[in-house]
Amino acid sequence: MKVMITGVTGMVGEGVLLECLENIAVAEILVIGRKKYSSAHPKLRELIVKDFAEIKNYSDILKDYDACFFCAGVSSVGENEESFTKKTYDFVVPFAETLSAVKPDMTFIYVSGSGTDSTEKGKVMWARVKGRTENALLKLPFKNQYNFRPAIMKGTKGQKNVKTIYKILGPLVSPFISAKTLKLAEVGKAMINVVSKGYSKNILEVDDIIKLTQ
Repeated sequence: MKVMITGVTGMVGEGVLLECLENIAVAEILVIGRKKYSSAHPKLRELIVKDFAEIKNYSDILKDYDACFFCAGVSSVGENEESFTKKTYDFVVPFAETLSAVKPDMTFIYVSGSGTDSTEKGKVMWARVKGRTENALLKLPFKNQYNFRPAIMKGTKGQKNVKTIYKILGPLVSPFISAKTLKLAEVGKAMINVVSKGYSKNILEVDDIIKLTQ
């Protein structure tokens, strides 16, 4: 398969990318971002855009890909609902709308988070916004659309972009709740497998992601 990935300069995106580079099921990877990724690989292609809205100008490139792994995102720390909506919903959904128009038989995977609020009515701001984002994505005419909700994650060996909190919490938490702790390589593998095999649910919690690694 040929996949595109956003957010490779962040922790999740880079971890997913590294799995895709090693996985024989993936023939080619298009990295879409605002700045260049620091490593090269025979599978790797790059599309640098100043604004993600620009991707509509690259439909001839995008239509060659089977799936999009949307791993780009920001923390809600220090954000109010309006600003977090602009950096989440208003960032992801228009991008996905463009892809669904260019190639509706694509699989689109969005990395959301454990605790996301599908009702959009809960007390937690970030969970509401991510819930609205997931719900909007599910309405788009993709072949398949999945929302991944990982929790604590461990980086991949050699990974450059690992948040300090995950370096600390991952090893401390995993011996006690290993079923709820994911390696980023597992997240990447689950994404690859869901593209080729499908899954019975569109919203994948940690246990669902683990099943897809087997």
